[in-house]
This record gives sequence, structure tokens and C-alpha cells, in this order.
Amino acid sequence: MSVTLAPAALARVQHFLTETPTALGLRFGVTRTGCSGWQHTADLAREQREGDTVFEQDGVRIFVDPISLPLVEGTRIDFLKQGLGEMFVFQNPNATAECGCGESFTTSADAA
Repeated sequence: MSVTLAPAALARVQHFLTETPTALGLRFGVTRTGCSGWQHTADLAREQREGDTVFEQDGVRIFVDPISLPLVEGTRIDFLKQGLGEMFVFQNPNATAECGCGESFTTSADAA
């Protein structure tokens, strides 16, 4: 499995990388937070870290740390514009529940 970018997300990440030519790609993962336990994180990758898995799509590299990988594997990242707002949206097949505000999620491993 891999982490993939929908066309709109791919274009947005390419735009960020053009503005920051020293960045290596996109760093994607999770952090412990929120009422459900996990929150997706996305930022520009400044370095490749030990243990990173690197996916590549149309010249964009996506770096995922080893702790996050089992929680985000298979995720499709999209980018939506709604009215005046813009945001990345994560379609994560590992998420079994989300909190009411939609900012954090739980996996089946959390329930065990």
C-alpha cells in the first residue's frame, strides 16, 4: 500500500515545493492529540529521517515515519476549496472513528 495525492493535493504540494526549493517533499504522519487519539500532520520535509518510508508520485516525494506508517498506509490526501476556506482532507482507510469536530481519529488497534 502507499500514500497517494489526489490531483488537487498534488498541485498544491507542487506549489509549496516550488516556493520552497530546499524542501525534499511532503512529510505526512500522525501525532497523538484530540479526543479520539490521532491527528494527521502534513508539512514540508526538510530532511529524510532514519526509518522513513518514501513514496513518490509524479515527482513529489512523501516521507512517512515508521510510527505513523501503519496508521496512514493507504491514505489518499485531497485538497478542497470551500467558499473562502481551503484544506487538506485525508481519506484514511485505517480510521475506524472520528471525533465530533473531525480533527482526530481512532483506529481498530486503539480499541484493542
